[in-house]
Amino acid sequence: MTDFTKRRLLPGFLGLMLCAFMLVLPQGSQAQGAAKPAAGPGPTILVVGDSLSAEYGLQRGSGWVSLIAQRLAAEKLAANVVNASISGDTTSGGRSRLGALLSQHRPGVVVIELGGNDALRGLPLDMTESNLRAMTQASQKAGAKVLLVGMQVPPNYGGDYGAKFSGLFAKVAQSSKAALVPFLLKGVADTDEASRFFQADRIHPNELAHPLMMANVWPELRKLLK
Repeated sequence: MTDFTKRRLLPGFLGLMLCAFMLVLPQGSQAQGAAKPAAGPGPTILVVGDSLSAEYGLQRGSGWVSLIAQRLAAEKLAANVVNASISGDTTSGGRSRLGALLSQHRPGVVVIELGGNDALRGLPLDMTESNLRAMTQASQKAGAKVLLVGMQVPPNYGGDYGAKFSGLFAKVAQSSKAALVPFLLKGVADTDEASRFFQADRIHPNELAHPLMMANVWPELRKLLK
């Protein structure tokens, strides 16, 4: 059992996580708007994610993906960030649209932050793993480095399911030689003060949480920009 499943999470978060997919924007709606081709020197970083990456309920420019772009600029690293995240998206949705995104943006790095909605919908784990593997391999075949961003589920899903779900991200990363962030919400959902990091719906991280999420992603992403 992971540290996440051992800790006491805020009660509302546990229960509402079960129906979170009904509260986010319908699949196919984009909180960020249509992804636009990157402009400027340096490689393109393509982020394919769900509401956790699409700035759901946040002021534009305050989500972790936007904070990554700001960090790149602060460190004078030449790179362009394209956020192609869609609230409510699953790994199947990401897989179906990835080919067009790769052709359009020709990224040097692809960040895949998907899977949470698969679990919330009770989709088969082997399907989630297959989709993540296919997305990783397609990105690598297109010449991009891949960073998988993992997720964990609350303990009421059961220890066995939780371990298998969180483990599939590491499994895909290891077999595909992709980089990995084990848990995007580390320091956010697994703390005794978790309630302060979530919006009023007690599902989506608020603006206090996103700098922590960015800090979880940044070290692994930075390595891929060498």
